[in-house]
Amino acid sequence: MATSRPLVIGNWKMNLDFVEAVHVGQQIGVMLKNRPAEHTDVVVAPPFVDLRSVTSIVQSERIAVSVGAQHVSAHENGAHTGEVSVSMLKRLGVEWVIVGHSERRTMYAMSDEVVGATLRAVLRGGLRAVLCVGEDLSVRDRDGHDDFVRDQLVSALRGLDEGFNELITVAYEPIWAIGTGLSASNEQVQHMMTHIREVLTGLSIEGCRVLYGGSVNAENAEGLLVAGGVDGFLVGGASLRAESFLAVVHASNDCYALKR
Repeated sequence: MATSRPLVIGNWKMNLDFVEAVHVGQQIGVMLKNRPAEHTDVVVAPPFVDLRSVTSIVQSERIAVSVGAQHVSAHENGAHTGEVSVSMLKRLGVEWVIVGHSERRTMYAMSDEVVGATLRAVLRGGLRAVLCVGEDLSVRDRDGHDDFVRDQLVSALRGLDEGFNELITVAYEPIWAIGTGLSASNEQVQHMMTHIREVLTGLSIEGCRVLYGGSVNAENAEGLLVAGGVDGFLVGGASLRAESFLAVVHASNDCYALKR
């Protein structure tokens, strides 16, 4: 790990209705109270329709978890049917927003320009942004992944006020490893962590946590933390069950404890 305190984010994607979300949220709360993850920051990102339910549970039961949204509009308000603004999220107690996930980029034509505008809207609103970057298999096969990820980072982050730096997290998710069961090797991840941090330094962004996402589970988490050099994880499928999600959280927490 490059930083002292890991971050684990559960991206529920389009899963779990509000009844299921309440159940999973309560389970996470009970399990964290029985076995706290004192050295790890934990975030869950439910679908929009679950946000109020989950933030209510977290606040009322004082669960050591923050709540994030999976997407937000770059616009403050107006005629944008189906969209949700940063100010709406803030009123719900949301603290984090995932920006530019590969599924938003590929399925919903979210361009680099829109990703950059969305990131700025999140930061101006005082929320924490998780900027997702990552290449597909065709880019990886032609050894274009370094340039591809650099371009995504520069497009989104160039020219930002340094006062926003502490609100930024980067998540590297190779598209070919998302939901496929195929995780990038520790060596591939370590190379990309180094590359991303070098790009961030060139953009005058220091101390930013860099996460890995892509078929993360309890079995590969420790290796990715130690050998891969990641600062935590953006977890997909394994975050839909409290047990499997917290297994990743505790693997991260235990790695931190051993490094202290």
